[in-house]
Amino acid sequence: MTTLASRPNTALVVIDLQNEVVANAYRRREVLGTVKILIERARRAHVPVVWVRHADGDLKAGSEAWQIVAELAPAPDEAIVEKSYRDAFEGTDLEQVLSRLSVGKLIVAGAQTDMCVRSTLHGALVRGYDATLVSDAHTTEDMTQRGAPSPDAVIRHTNMYWSNQSAPGRSGGVIESKDVDFALYGS
Repeated sequence: MTTLASRPNTALVVIDLQNEVVANAYRRREVLGTVKILIERARRAHVPVVWVRHADGDLKAGSEAWQIVAELAPAPDEAIVEKSYRDAFEGTDLEQVLSRLSVGKLIVAGAQTDMCVRSTLHGALVRGYDATLVSDAHTTEDMTQRGAPSPDAVIRHTNMYWSNQSAPGRSGGVIESKDVDFALYGS
């Protein structure tokens, strides 16, 4: 349903699963395990995996904290989009990467739910993409001391909030990892 009619393909977009970003993430091990399975399934179905990696004043590019977690590893032919804003489309080559792959639909996983994941979902929808969030493949850290809801509440709310997103000619949605069928999208 994407408005990007000449882009029939789907990509799995893995956002900011970096050492420091998920060091204290809620259900870290479970989420990384789920994302690993999604990546393996996408690769088997020949669905592109696009990685997003954040750097800023606190998270220095090239540092150990900035590296993608050891549990996951981009394949040599998979794009890594470097970003410095929460929305992975802002100031990056993500749009060019997706265009080159003829991608109009995104399946999204990663961290942090209430920051980069949510911002990128919105960024995708306003740019014409369909954007589906994998409900059990995103996480955040506990920021209750700063006034945020608990991590499980943030995740539940984001899943509820994104479940019925839509805009003219495009849609958002939420799906459990067990229900993601990459065979429908592969080449």
